Amino acid sequence: MPPPKHMLPVAARPPPSLWQRVRAVLFFFIFILGCCMVNGAQFAFLLPLRIACNRAYKDGVRYTKGGFGCLLVLMCQWFAPSAIRVTFEREGMGGFDDPETVVRRDAQGDVEYLDLPERFVLIGNHQVYLDWWYMWCLTYFIGPRGVHKYVYITLKKSLKWLPVVGWGMQFFSFIFLARSWASDRAQLAASLSRLGMEAEEEDNPLAFILYPEGTLVSPQTRPISKKFADKLGISDLSHSLLPRSTGLLYSLRSLAPRIPSLKLLDVTIAYPGIPSMGYGQDYYTMRSVFLDGVFPPMINMHIRMFDVATEVPIGDLSSTKAHVVPPSNGPDEGKTTVEVDIPEKEKEVFDAWLRLLWTEKDNSIDAYHRSGTVGLGSPPVDLQLRLKRRREYLDAFCFLLPAGVGYLLGKARA
Repeated sequence: MPPPKHMLPVAARPPPSLWQRVRAVLFFFIFILGCCMVNGAQFAFLLPLRIACNRAYKDGVRYTKGGFGCLLVLMCQWFAPSAIRVTFEREGMGGFDDPETVVRRDAQGDVEYLDLPERFVLIGNHQVYLDWWYMWCLTYFIGPRGVHKYVYITLKKSLKWLPVVGWGMQFFSFIFLARSWASDRAQLAASLSRLGMEAEEEDNPLAFILYPEGTLVSPQTRPISKKFADKLGISDLSHSLLPRSTGLLYSLRSLAPRIPSLKLLDVTIAYPGIPSMGYGQDYYTMRSVFLDGVFPPMINMHIRMFDVATEVPIGDLSSTKAHVVPPSNGPDEGKTTVEVDIPEKEKEVFDAWLRLLWTEKDNSIDAYHRSGTVGLGSPPVDLQLRLKRRREYLDAFCFLLPAGVGYLLGKARA
């Protein structure tokens, strides 16, 4: 019997059938339609609100961002029906005392949501570009209503004016960077400080997603990680790249003073079918998953959680002005910005802590290849990638935005 298609490299799979070509057209049409409707609703209904009522504008932006999150889940439901299999760390760094208290179930025993804190930085290893897609889907299951409408990410500045997608992400207040820390660090600190202050003042969730490795594990990036390890005089990792701590440290130092309860959620992602020492993009791409219909039968996510204030060594922030947003173009001459002007000793301590976390993560992936289980965690919890509420099928295409805008305007006037 031939192996399942998801265990074969994309290049070794048979040519797509007629049905695969039909489903590819359907996916492309529905997904692009959804993106256009989300962005079209933003231009048609939200731009006028930005002038008329800033509060209603922000609520509308969150609605469209939540709609896009629903669209991601819906595309999985219709074209790549899979599940996220969640386990929780018990014995290592970031362990949970009783993971079962995190899992909320209905009267039939089915999982409703994960009762995790709703203001967090979410990090993970990076194997395939779809990691972003599935991590956003994970946020749909965090909290009773999900935090998918409060997601923030960083993107290359070159994507800012990409038609539809780039325009929409500007509405989402995503952070566009030039990928040069000399120019980006002040912009990142200012953007995250502002978002953190707003989340705390308005009592809203915040989910900031970041991949410390910076890029995928691939034949091109593996030698770079090895060279970095040799420079530090340490061993390279087997299944991940050595993490670069700079962006994560800036982010935590910017958010933690504004959100005292901030958590760091670390996710170790493992996909079935990718062999040990294999490269994820050889097996799963957006085209192979959604257009060809060869999707992972399960996305394994192993979660650790840290309280940033007490468990993560981000350095001394006692002089931070928590109610002040640092300048986005950097401090005046002769002055420093606490969030990004980090003493070398404090940076070295955080570097070592993050490498230790990534070593445990690498060991967890190694255990998965041996036993099919990611690390020594709790019994698995399966989150089926499908929408939970009927109205969310309309939300995915922003059908309810006009009515919502009218309601918000009326509420604002009252």
